[in-house]
Amino acid sequence: MKIKHRPYIVVLLIAFQISLFGKAFTQEQKHDYLLEKYKNLHDSPMQQKFEKIAPVPVGSVYIMRPGETEEDIRKHFRTMKELGFTALKGLMTTPGWTEEEVQLIAIEEGIIPWWYGQGGWEAITDDLLEKLDIPTDMSMEEIRNHPRMIEYQEKVMKERVRKTMQYKKKHPDREAPDGSSTAFDPKVGGTETDLTKAGERLFVDWAKERYQSIDRLNHAYNQGHAGLNIGNNGQMGFISWDEFEDHWKQLSTKEYRHIRDIFRFKADHGLEQIRNDVERFAEFYPHAPYRGGGELGLFYPQTWYNVDLEGIADIMTDYGTFYPSMHYSWHFSRVDNEVLRPTYMQASYAVDIFKGGWAAAWESTGGPQYFSGSGHGFKVDDHTMTQFLLNHIAAGFKGFGLWCWSARTAGWEAGEYSLLTRHNKITPRARKVGKIGQTLQKYRDEIWNAYKEPLVGIFADWNNEATWTAISVHGEDDFRMYPIEARIGASRAMINEDVPFEYVTDSDIRNGLAERYKIIYMPAIIALENDVMNILEEYVKNGGRLVMDMPGAWYDQYSALYPTDEGTVFERIFGATIHDYQKADKNRPNSIGEFPVEGVTAGITPNEAKVMARFSDQGEPAITRHSYGEGTAVLIGYPASHMCFEPERDQAEAKLREYVLGNHESPFSSEGAIVYRLSAPEADHYFLLNSGEDQYVGLKPHENIHYTKAINAITGEAIQLNEKIFLESHSGKWLRLEKQK
Repeated sequence: MKIKHRPYIVVLLIAFQISLFGKAFTQEQKHDYLLEKYKNLHDSPMQQKFEKIAPVPVGSVYIMRPGETEEDIRKHFRTMKELGFTALKGLMTTPGWTEEEVQLIAIEEGIIPWWYGQGGWEAITDDLLEKLDIPTDMSMEEIRNHPRMIEYQEKVMKERVRKTMQYKKKHPDREAPDGSSTAFDPKVGGTETDLTKAGERLFVDWAKERYQSIDRLNHAYNQGHAGLNIGNNGQMGFISWDEFEDHWKQLSTKEYRHIRDIFRFKADHGLEQIRNDVERFAEFYPHAPYRGGGELGLFYPQTWYNVDLEGIADIMTDYGTFYPSMHYSWHFSRVDNEVLRPTYMQASYAVDIFKGGWAAAWESTGGPQYFSGSGHGFKVDDHTMTQFLLNHIAAGFKGFGLWCWSARTAGWEAGEYSLLTRHNKITPRARKVGKIGQTLQKYRDEIWNAYKEPLVGIFADWNNEATWTAISVHGEDDFRMYPIEARIGASRAMINEDVPFEYVTDSDIRNGLAERYKIIYMPAIIALENDVMNILEEYVKNGGRLVMDMPGAWYDQYSALYPTDEGTVFERIFGATIHDYQKADKNRPNSIGEFPVEGVTAGITPNEAKVMARFSDQGEPAITRHSYGEGTAVLIGYPASHMCFEPERDQAEAKLREYVLGNHESPFSSEGAIVYRLSAPEADHYFLLNSGEDQYVGLKPHENIHYTKAINAITGEAIQLNEKIFLESHSGKWLRLEKQK
């Protein structure tokens, strides 16, 4: 494994190195990554508006201090603008001031008083340009900066403020429509399977609509299986909907599909509530985007909280953006407060479930914290903020909103989280965030046209997570975290060897995106949907590489045993059957050669598949590979991804990559640093992150692309790619490599 954390590594790039001014590589990438299909997944007039304006808000929450005057307020906003901030993520006023009064001051000082920045502008159309007498052949940058455009859009924003003031005056007992959602709606019950009386009635109605007939419901709820049937006198399950309504709660928690359905029903109810809220908001504020997502950390089991984050993102297609809340002390406890790699994972997950849509962390950390949250305190200086925000941008976020500019002054969170000092003075981290914000503004059009080009698609499926969570209801609490930990482990192994990856969902597969990835990796996918496997069969036939680790292919969509015997889709794809599952544990340790394995192992019977490695315990097949059509399918007979959940499992990560990647290699790399890449037509953006002390690192850029110029995007300093690059401790660099035209 490459060393990512040792200090003062000096690496001389040898062998093949792209020359900045040498002859262009004769064969550019032929793979288009299905980019148009990717962008169309969440296409809408609202998303088209964003893409045209290319907003990248650089915002933070302004918290007033007791005694601050209008001049103090204006001074804050002028300082923000000078540093590179463009928007307020939010604001909190002291008695005697209203939000609307401060918002109008912000607009006058050139700060947009909402998290979305110019994303709340009226759409720039030819009709609007004609109305403002702005030539249509001007560049978008010129149009955005045209005095008449700015003046007009400021009027639009002020009209929103006045409309809010009028609403509050007319309805003093009500809040104006809110432009953000929470991810969890408790109206039908708490977390897990808890339902209120109203929730129970609504669940019955939901089941009727979903299954249409009682026979279909009995099949789904496994009423023909021993030990799960609640029927009397030999009957199978429920004989009528009336009986279901009266007795469904008698279903055992050992029957997993109905538990999964409760999670699904409650998530669907939450989605319906969000849709109602967003439609009301959009009617009231037609130009302003809504933000959906919320406080639920992306490393928490969303099914346990009855939430479907991808479903929320889908609603935002027509109305706004998807966002996760990303505070160190609130949302990283599930990864033992590790932040460097998990930040990229969280940001990528948000971007990847909203492919083609506008995603960003509109609620994230701005400064150090200790007393509040579920973590144990974090050092957050200018280096930390550099890594934090470069991770965001590298993952595909477009803009950010930080908590907070100035800290609370008493009680809870006083003196924590802020970009300013406790005495309201500018800090190096505030200046660095502003510099990153200025760079975002400079390259905003390019960033809006920049995308990841993944080699690996890491499969993530709500239904799989719901099955794991259903098992945890009758079993161990750890089960509901298992698929998330496996996804983290798979991601960690890719990050540590600079392998570009993306999360791909079952919806993406159904929408024809499988061939975007040369490899699709299924980590801990215990439950498989039949239609998805049918699509993946064609994916492999057409040249894809499908990899599954354990425990996988245990259940079907109804939580009955997934068919893996001869003649099944599974056997055709993998050229093998799974006849048993065991566990490598203290009573029977197991290994592959000298490499010890932990957890569930598969009993694999190869048919046409080749055995690539065997377990030491009785020599049973551990890894199989099957050539099917033009592609390959690999079974990893142990929990390869979950074994990489914790940091510094170097041997486990190396084994995972060996089996997942096969002969594939990352087209770019860095020795000594983590590197991510976004590709735009004019230039590629590379993000180098250092997890240790000061060091010099080497960058080997994409091997098939000819670059004519390389700079530090933030400072403008020229970079020589054939020379070492200095990285400060626990910090990073953003490089822009211009392509040959």
